[in-house]
Amino acid sequence: MAYGVLFDGTRCIGCRACSVACKSWNENSAKVEKKTSVEGGIQGKAVVSSDTFTFMRYREIGEGDDFKWAFAKIQCMHCLKPGCETACIVGALHRNKETGAVTYDQGKCIGCRYCMVACPFGIPTYQWEDRTPWIRKCTFCSDRLNEAENGMAPACVTACPTRALQFGERDELIEEAHKRIEESKAADPAGVGKYIDHVYGEKEVGGTAWMYISSVDMTELDLPWLSEEPVTKNARTAMSLLPYYATGMLALMVGIYFITKRRQKIAAGKHEEKKG
Repeated sequence: MAYGVLFDGTRCIGCRACSVACKSWNENSAKVEKKTSVEGGIQGKAVVSSDTFTFMRYREIGEGDDFKWAFAKIQCMHCLKPGCETACIVGALHRNKETGAVTYDQGKCIGCRYCMVACPFGIPTYQWEDRTPWIRKCTFCSDRLNEAENGMAPACVTACPTRALQFGERDELIEEAHKRIEESKAADPAGVGKYIDHVYGEKEVGGTAWMYISSVDMTELDLPWLSEEPVTKNARTAMSLLPYYATGMLALMVGIYFITKRRQKIAAGKHEEKKG
């Protein structure tokens, strides 16, 4: 068994209660910074950061009578086969098979940031502003999942006033997602329904714990188009090549340094000759 969350974009009103609840539960700073601000109107420019594990992304879709707002909650997707876990050379990131949460152990982390390179969703962030920085990301409220059988759910799910977020066992949520899509089609005289016939996260990169159904394609809300192949294989290949790239870059920088020093020495010699 593994847990999951289903986001229904047709129920979301973009209130950001989920983001507020996340900050409150994780005791993250609520300060407004340039990179996490919502300047520029309702669409905003928020991004995940060391203090923002989740945010609401807004998009204006269509024109005239077809105009509508579309929403997507962005956070760690908690992949079934996490690229970040595979890329981590010290085991600081680990997926709990019972809950599905991908969590981080800063006691093991060496700060290589390979996880940031490997994540196809660009989620892990680094505490650049701290003197002792660590990787930070959504934990799926793993501490709350231990009490899931007693009714506990991730803080963001509990806070949602429109039930746009539904927490439960992943397999059951997939069934629920397809059921809503089919029921919407059946209720529509045109047989189209209000949903795009796709459950984003069901199969992408081998499947994720967070899944989406919406009236628009999720790529229109800047979620990446991804194949069903897990990124773990590519992550292993990429990470195995990094030492060679690092060695090559070091050799290049050393070469540039010595060439620069040699040119400076020659220039200094010519200057002395002119003075003499």
